[in-house]
Amino acid sequence: MSLFSDDDRPKPKPVHEIGQDLSMLSLAEIDLRVAALQAEIERLAEARAKKDASRSAADAFFRKPD
Repeated sequence: MSLFSDDDRPKPKPVHEIGQDLSMLSLAEIDLRVAALQAEIERLAEARAKKDASRSAADAFFRKPD
């Protein structure tokens, strides 16, 4: 057992925060953030598709016959 709980550890700073001031970023930094956000969008889309398929399967299973 650890002396410190996991909740006490400092959380890593996110790569990008929505609405953050972008004026001090270089082009390379902006490109990195765009790539990170595009990867996150793809990850979210995949998770949504999996949940949608799971829900559709459950709806089909529990649907009352007409």
